[in-house]
Amino acid sequence: MLKFDLDLLSLIHGREKKKVENRQIVFTKKNTAELLPAKAVEPGEDQVMVRTMFSTISAGTERANLTGDANINIYTGSEVSFPRYSGYSSSGIVVKKGRKVQDVEVGDQVAVGGGFHKAYNTLASGDVVRLEEDNVSLQEAALVHIGTFSMAAIRKTRLEIGESALVMGCGILGLFAVQFAHAAGAVPVIAADPVRERRNLALSLGADFVFDPLEEDFAEKVKAVTGGGVHTAVEVTGQGKGLDETLDCMAKFGRVALLGCTRNSDFTIDYYRKVHGPGITLIGAHTNARPAVESHPGWFTKRDDMKAILKLCGSGRIDLKKMIFGTYSPEECTEVYRRLAEDRDFPPVIQFDWSKCEV
Repeated sequence: MLKFDLDLLSLIHGREKKKVENRQIVFTKKNTAELLPAKAVEPGEDQVMVRTMFSTISAGTERANLTGDANINIYTGSEVSFPRYSGYSSSGIVVKKGRKVQDVEVGDQVAVGGGFHKAYNTLASGDVVRLEEDNVSLQEAALVHIGTFSMAAIRKTRLEIGESALVMGCGILGLFAVQFAHAAGAVPVIAADPVRERRNLALSLGADFVFDPLEEDFAEKVKAVTGGGVHTAVEVTGQGKGLDETLDCMAKFGRVALLGCTRNSDFTIDYYRKVHGPGITLIGAHTNARPAVESHPGWFTKRDDMKAILKLCGSGRIDLKKMIFGTYSPEECTEVYRRLAEDRDFPPVIQFDWSKCEV
């Protein structure tokens, strides 16, 4: 553990002897985020309390929550109401634990899969994974949970070494998918995004070719570099047009993971010619569509995927630092989320540094 973290842990313990003061980012109303006082919850016997160091914005999900997207409630379809909370991918230091917790100790640095943009999160011990390698930073670890979404999508396509892969959309999930496809042996890896900067970043992260999907001959270009079409694809735009164009790029018997949340169902696909005829497999890849307790080929638990990403990062097989566009204090959240609500070119990865937040 770094000396900085030991000093910080000592400071945290000093505060806990008095009283834990907590703060949390809250979407108080449409398009408005505020940093507010929050209750610190003592851990139960199977829980841990984590002092957050970094938390990562999941731009697509958080924009939908922030703007009150009527289709955000994927299962219930219930009406959107405020306040709302987010921030499910973070990292930190364990400061308290319940008596039955065995996987981590107080003082451990951990990647967190769950919780909120919050100074102190209390979670089930299974939602945290200890950082085993010194060369994985807490800033990188705060990306790990979101990365499991893309890893699950790649697994579900059953990508095999030497097969081609297309990633449609180069936000945070798409950039992860590019790296995982490359690490898994896809050849070539193709990334598509209308923003030049994102295409260039995808190239630096392992894409062999990048294209603008808005160009008229987009599908022809993809088929030219793959010898007739891609074997696997991860659709991350969440747009009907994105799925339609992805299907135009597929080889016969191709597999498409639907990772982007296509919340608006007002679009039409020619299923007969683009799915039925060529034998295309469409796979629901929402992160909750995975086993809870036991991994098997193509279907890993969240926790096992978190461990896999930490190994890939620690071994240098993937580069998480290169994905981070900016880091802000939680006290700047109002302006950061104003940008998220208004700017469709909001950077793929923005994080909050909670060590800069007074609690």
